Amino acid sequence: MPAQTTSQTNTQSTRGRKRALSTVTRESSEDSAESSEVKWEWIYNTEQSEHGEDEGDRKRRKVAASSKIIGARYGDFECRVGDTVMLKADGSNGTWVAIICDFREDAENEGMAANFMWFLTEKEILNKDRKRKDFYWNELYISPSWDVNPLASIDGKANIMSLDAFLSSYPSGKIPRNSPDYGKTFVCRRGCNTRSTTYTDEFVWEEVYQNGQDVPALIEMVEKNTKPTRRRARAQSPPDGDTYLPPQTPTKTGRTPATTPKSKRGPRSASKKLEFTPLATRKLSPSHVQASPFQIARSRLHVSAVPSSLPCREGEFSLVYSHLEAAITEGTGNCIYISGTPGTGKTATVREVISRLEEAVGSDELDDFIFVEINGMKITDPHQAYSLLWEALKGDRASPAQALDLLEREFNNPSPRRIPCVVLMDELDQLVTKNQAVMYNFFNWPTLRHSRLIVLAVANTMDLPERTLSNKISSRLGLTRITFPGYNHEQLMKIIQSRLEGVPGNIVDADAVQFASRKVAAVSGDARRALDICRRAVELAEGDSPGAGDPMTPSKKAPGSGAPDQSRRGRVTISTIKRAINEATTNPIQQHLRGLPLTSKMLMAALILRIRRSGLAETTLGETLDELQRVAAFSARPPPGMAQILPGLAKGNQVAGRRLVGRPMYIHTAALELVAAGLVNLEAHRADRSSRLRLAIADDEVKMALRDDADLKAMGLSI
Repeated sequence: MPAQTTSQTNTQSTRGRKRALSTVTRESSEDSAESSEVKWEWIYNTEQSEHGEDEGDRKRRKVAASSKIIGARYGDFECRVGDTVMLKADGSNGTWVAIICDFREDAENEGMAANFMWFLTEKEILNKDRKRKDFYWNELYISPSWDVNPLASIDGKANIMSLDAFLSSYPSGKIPRNSPDYGKTFVCRRGCNTRSTTYTDEFVWEEVYQNGQDVPALIEMVEKNTKPTRRRARAQSPPDGDTYLPPQTPTKTGRTPATTPKSKRGPRSASKKLEFTPLATRKLSPSHVQASPFQIARSRLHVSAVPSSLPCREGEFSLVYSHLEAAITEGTGNCIYISGTPGTGKTATVREVISRLEEAVGSDELDDFIFVEINGMKITDPHQAYSLLWEALKGDRASPAQALDLLEREFNNPSPRRIPCVVLMDELDQLVTKNQAVMYNFFNWPTLRHSRLIVLAVANTMDLPERTLSNKISSRLGLTRITFPGYNHEQLMKIIQSRLEGVPGNIVDADAVQFASRKVAAVSGDARRALDICRRAVELAEGDSPGAGDPMTPSKKAPGSGAPDQSRRGRVTISTIKRAINEATTNPIQQHLRGLPLTSKMLMAALILRIRRSGLAETTLGETLDELQRVAAFSARPPPGMAQILPGLAKGNQVAGRRLVGRPMYIHTAALELVAAGLVNLEAHRADRSSRLRLAIADDEVKMALRDDADLKAMGLSI
């Protein structure tokens, strides 16, 4: 029994030593009987390592004015300035490695914290174009980045060595799993700045760093050699053994693609071109499509066309650019609220700013950043914004609930991540939920210390935060608010004229552009609406042009032939703009009524006449059909084509001055189609004579749409 007890004690002691190598907390809980009461305490330069001193002498030394903190102690675990330690964030499986630069008292971190200089892994370098491909499996990069973290985040010590020293200690290149150094030994031979993705020259770790006294020299070396100098580095030949490998296209994995059966005639020559039989269709090359001035103007006036510049938004562009550039350069979080009526260039200006910033990154004038656009109209649930943001940060997909948890850990805990993230939240009013949790999180994350998140919130109303959001959310928006006013007529003229520059033929009159600009500016100042009106006017002018039947074929008419206003045909004038505006401003119900089949128009007109005759808003389908037959029977002789709709209308049979007219063909189908379109209400949706019938829209809409219809007038159904 005593031997068995001794064996159990030795086994527990061995387990305790293994756990002590992994985390600080487990080490203390195994070695101390009162682990819950163990706390961190400072180690001062005046403190002696003698074990005979009492606790009172130690406390008196701590409060001495000349004392300096050189380390910290947690039970039997000690760490000092210059030690390499591992840090683990709360609730995260990731572990980071850093060098302790100094200790300090910090109220935000429970009074005891340290300043850590981070090491980076290759996964934390997101720029794939500049990222090196020759990294070792356990290689770390020392970075010129620091963070103040609480001492409670320390998860043990790490061992950093050069590649030669590592291979000397482990010739196989692998660390045995039963080794105490497993998971704690790393290789470092370069420094890296993640924001500019620049590397230092290869060095031997034992030569550049040995103890805490080398920390200032290490910091200076990394900062000096990781400045953005890629332009000069490209002009020089790389040193031996330090060749930068360009990124390669990854090979696709999956099922084997189908192979083409081999021909019996032997292999085909690679230089021989394949011949295809052309289809019997007309081919139009892009040069032919853009040959017509009307087609060039229509393509340039389209709202999706990307112009070479954004006129009349220089001031707003400068504001957005300066705020974003400052936030990216400083690596701080920020929230910018952009408001304005639709069509005032908010989203286009932000996208142009992002494009210019990306050009600055490509020319090594600005640090890297991540950009993600979240449009409230393109997602079915506002909570999907979490998944989009997490995928942009890490490249991994996650459910909204899981992504929210991961984002909370990412933004609340310090990490070596130094690349800012710019989020464009367009159509902000569509992301408002009942408890407003989505808005709160996106506006609260930029205020966190380690988030480096920049949010651009775009909405159509200026008072959305005060009118819709709660005070705790609107206060987090800050004071950075940019308003985009509506365009005036001069600005709209400048925008349209800039789109039409270089269009041959001068097909748009300057007076027409001014007229359209003034009409739109008087209502909303919407640039998209002005462009749509001008584009529709160009289409109308193209239809009126002499060669409208075949735009690619020149007109065969002799010069001077045709109507007297032939010189004005094919040009966008004020009258053309008026036609386009009338089409754009006409009630859609009236447009639908004008496009109805003739049978449906006849039924609607007969219903209006029956309501006028009876004075009641409701009638029956049979009475409406009788009204239609009565009016058509006493009308003048209609065109011959009407006989196909009203049988007996063109036969000329009259009794006492009344023409015999049968029931209109397909009238029951027309009645059901009107019910499906929401224009009339029919009892039980059955086309019986006794079914009650009434209008589902205002009678004025029907009168305005059908009062000028020539076919109805010819049949005597004028309303």
